[in-house]
Order: sequence, then C-alpha cells, then structure tokens
Amino acid sequence: MARVFNFSAGPSTLPESVLKKAAEEMLDYRLKGLSVMEMSHRSDDYVAIFENARSLLRELLNLPETHEVLFLQGGASLQFAMVPLNLMKKFKRAAYTNTGVWAKKAIAEAKKYGEILCVGDSSDKNFSYIPETDWENIPKDIDYVHITSNNTIYGTTYHAWPDTGDIPLVVDMSSNILSESMDVSKADLIYAGAQKNIGPSGVTVVIIRKSLLGYADEKAPSLLNYQKHVEAGSMMNTPPCYNIYMAGLVFEWIKEHGGPSAMGEYNRKKAALLYETIDKSKTFSSAVNKKDRSLMNVPFVIGDAKREKAFIDEAEKKGLVNLKGHRSVGGMRASIYNAMPIEGVQALVEMMLNFEK
Repeated sequence: MARVFNFSAGPSTLPESVLKKAAEEMLDYRLKGLSVMEMSHRSDDYVAIFENARSLLRELLNLPETHEVLFLQGGASLQFAMVPLNLMKKFKRAAYTNTGVWAKKAIAEAKKYGEILCVGDSSDKNFSYIPETDWENIPKDIDYVHITSNNTIYGTTYHAWPDTGDIPLVVDMSSNILSESMDVSKADLIYAGAQKNIGPSGVTVVIIRKSLLGYADEKAPSLLNYQKHVEAGSMMNTPPCYNIYMAGLVFEWIKEHGGPSAMGEYNRKKAALLYETIDKSKTFSSAVNKKDRSLMNVPFVIGDAKREKAFIDEAEKKGLVNLKGHRSVGGMRASIYNAMPIEGVQALVEMMLNFEK
C-alpha cells in the first residue's frame, strides 16, 4: 500500500528518508551486529548516538553555552509539574497565559505548587486568538512567565515571544520547535514533546539556562530535579534510547534540508496555500484570528457535522488521513509539520476544491 498523507497532530508524520534509514539499521546498526533498541545506554556506541543527537540540536537551534540540553521522559505533560517544582523558588508564584487546552493543563498543575497569575486569556472566544498582554507592567514579584508558543487544537501561535526582562521566560514549544528560525536564547527554559517535529513520542527535550539550576523544591523527587538530570547527563535512569536515536536522524534530516530557516520558508509556503484556499472558499472557514494563525496546525470547519464527516471520509479514501478536528472545536484540522511535504497540502487543497464544487 502506498504511504498516505498523515495530517495527525501527533504522533505526526516523519520524513520518509528517516524511516528508511531506521529500517536499514533496525537489525544491524552500522555493522555492530545488534539494533539500537538492544544497546546498553552506557555503551560507547550508544553514547555516541546520544551525543550526536544533542550536538545536532544545539547546532540547529544555535544554542549558546548558557543553556543545557536534556532528553527526558514523561512528555510535555510532566513538565507542567517539573517547571514549578524547579523554578518556584523565591516568590512561590508565576504568570501564565491561557491560550488553550495545554496551557490550561499547565496552569492547573502549577497551582499545586504556588499562586498563578493569568496575564492573558483567550478563552472568551474559544482560544481563537493570542491575547494581548502588557508585559512591561506585569508584577515583578513572580518566579517566571509561562507561554505555550503554538496551540495545536486551536491553530494559534505566538509569532513573537514576550520580552519579560529579568523574569525567566518558560516556553512550551512542543508543536513548533525547529519549524522556523527563532532566537531560542530569549527563553530561559524550553520544553517540547518529540511527537510533532522531532520524532516518535517517548522523549521530551528540555533546554534550560544554567543559572536556573539548583533551586528545585527540596521535597521534589530526584527524577523531577533538572540539576540532577544535568549532573547525570540525562541518564539518571535508562533513557528512551531508540527515540533519541530517531530524533538524531530527524535532526540530521533538518540540517541536510537547510536547518530551521529553510524549514520556516517551506512551512510558510505550505500554510499560505492552505489558508488562501480556506479564505477564498464559500464552504470552508477558519475562526482563527489571521494575525495569530499557526504554521503548524490549521483547523477549519464547514459548519455542518454531516458534511464535515462526509469530507473526512472522502479524504481518507484518497489517502488524506487524520483530518478530524479535536472534539473541543470539531470540524477538521490539518497538521502540516516539517515532514509534511507540500504535495500533501496540494492534495488536500485539490480535495477541498472538488468537494466544494
């Protein structure tokens, strides 16, 4: 069977060349006589795989030496608790913007460890926009500011990160890391689940400024302490070895294709094609504020549940899969991460135009 175009929000499509490379090396990794899945994480061969992945990520992000890179487990959801456990050290309160489901979950978890100030909230319009925040006048007696840079369910994104001055900025970049060129050094802590632009689910990237280490709650379990993970080189316990290997292959693929800058140019081209089709359509529409539209996740609706189901069913027959929107917004959603080829978007656009006719 031919490969389909997978528009899933995550786990998402992976570069075909990466999958082929992994398949080639599945039984015998580079004449070592065993699979990466079978390697000891302490072996020289695996440590080389690990360090290559970390080095490539640092290179792609142009990450300064002021920041550490960790490969952890537990997904972005575990970071909802790790962040306050490690950063709520002085004032025991932090500022969050509420821009969707994942931001709400991060807020709920952080409330267990301190006071949370909501400094931006777009729930009044079902998270269809990025709220304006007067960043210069937010309280100074907070430990950090947290934003979700891209919202997979609602299709909104921060096209520019806030300047929080001396207050540490924490960014959940799970769904748009490496999708375009960004000055990530502006953030003091970044976390990202792998299953969008990095690789298969199971590994979580954490990038943290060194000056934030060493302040974890004394009651925090060791596995939830960033400092201890840094000291152990991300190997306090057995890491998700194969997932890190896969992430390294994706990092190599991104580098070979011009890095985040080239990814951004390609992603903007894909998104423009899809948004233009939606905006010109008399059948499909988008509720997302145009200036806040995501390059990664494009939700759209018809407004009639039966017709939407018919569209999704017909699309699946044509090899365009996982287009059903999240249950909280309905309709359709096309996730067009780095690995989605423009041919997939072109096929979707053709399907939409034919359906409208």
